[in-house]
Amino acid sequence: MLDHVFISVSDLDRSIAFYTVTLAPLGITDRVDYDGADGPPGHPDLKGFGCDGRIFFWLRPGIVEGRAAHVGFVAKSNAAVDAAYAAAMAAGATDNGMPSSRLYYDPRYYAANVLDPDGYSLEFVHKSWQQSELNP
Repeated sequence: MLDHVFISVSDLDRSIAFYTVTLAPLGITDRVDYDGADGPPGHPDLKGFGCDGRIFFWLRPGIVEGRAAHVGFVAKSNAAVDAAYAAAMAAGATDNGMPSSRLYYDPRYYAANVLDPDGYSLEFVHKSWQQSELNP
């Protein structure tokens, strides 16, 4: 299980605006600004996103590697996948796979894929068989 992910972005304000809109339909609405001076020497400033008090997705200014990363975000329903995809597209994403069942993985795997403004590959995914694990 992953605890957190950092990605470097070219325009921090643009990325904060993009992810604030894009992640909201998934319930990822908590935001934290971390001052790198509070960490060990050389720690970057970070802008975090999460939910239920857990921050797990972080942005930092830096060199962009674009397609070097793929991040999959859990959606609680197919409708949430659709809403996240629509929000991302409205916020400036590039389509990389419209919402649909991904039959090549499993008939219950429903997802949408976009590229964020820096070219990072994002996936919004609902796997119905995993919902009991998310909501015990």
